[in-house]
Amino acid sequence: MAPPTTTPSRSPELRHDPVTNRWVIFSPARAKRPTDFKSNAPQNHNPNNNNSCPFCIGREDECAPEIFRVPPDPNNKDWKIRVIENLFPALSRDLDDPSDQKIELDGPGRLLTGFGFHDVVIEAPVHRVQLCDMEAGQIGEVLIVYKKRIEQIMRSESIKYVQVFKNHGASAGASMSHSHSQIVALPVIPPSVSARLDGTKEYFDKTGKCSLCEIDKEKLLIDESTHFISIIPFAASFPFEIWIIPRDHSSHFHEIDSEKAVDLGGLLKLMLRKISIQLNNPPFNFMIQTAPVQVNELQLSYTHWFLQIVPQLSGVGGFELGTGCYINPVLPEDAAKVMREVNLPSDG
Repeated sequence: MAPPTTTPSRSPELRHDPVTNRWVIFSPARAKRPTDFKSNAPQNHNPNNNNSCPFCIGREDECAPEIFRVPPDPNNKDWKIRVIENLFPALSRDLDDPSDQKIELDGPGRLLTGFGFHDVVIEAPVHRVQLCDMEAGQIGEVLIVYKKRIEQIMRSESIKYVQVFKNHGASAGASMSHSHSQIVALPVIPPSVSARLDGTKEYFDKTGKCSLCEIDKEKLLIDESTHFISIIPFAASFPFEIWIIPRDHSSHFHEIDSEKAVDLGGLLKLMLRKISIQLNNPPFNFMIQTAPVQVNELQLSYTHWFLQIVPQLSGVGGFELGTGCYINPVLPEDAAKVMREVNLPSDG
């Protein structure tokens, strides 16, 4: 009897991303078809009216102190967006600003006072409204709020890096279902940011060019707008990870203007809708990956900010935790093709 025939599997690959400075293993044999990826996470319970949610309009007194709101009039109860302090902050703004503080040695480790900022951006006053439900202009307003708050935080001389991020869904780290994002400002540069600086510098030293300006769009592009492109990165660490990248070279997110914010809002909305339809509304995280607050003129040549979206489709295991090297079962070219072909229902 002849042995059963098998479909030949595609060979695994190791890819190094000059932006993240990380090696990723692509192992298609471990995957279903790319079109079969769906989230199995339970959906957020997000009713039309949640009487216990302190982020909802009319319950402002139940939140941590407000920093500012849009529109800016504190007496106007019909706000669109609020920025508040995090009720359970990772860092404390109440400590003295340690602008002259030196990192102390504590045995083999190093010690620094836990000064910093940890804010929450409430993106809409109504509980049922998610970011992808908003119009491009409304999302643009949220992005401009990020910009304004970053510029305020930068007045503190000790702040070295500001991370904007959004957790959507309980398994992505969101403790509240009301649509919100967070801003954490650190007195140190995080290791992943340092690795990104090292990777982009190495590419620049070899080529004289910015690695993100040189992205190969032919097979990795999902969509584009006037000022931005959306791609699956060449060495995506996670299945269906998406980057939205400014077309023009720009090191800092807070350099964005209102026109570009609305343009980015439209492309971000499109990507979130595609993810929701193709992947069964998965939990996700998005992060604005920007340059450190203070960079020199040479670093400006090779630092290029981008917005990273990571659908939560697979867990991180011991291999990833032990090595910092990720295993992705979906080749980026396949993921990009799938996302390009997602048909969106009309808003009408």
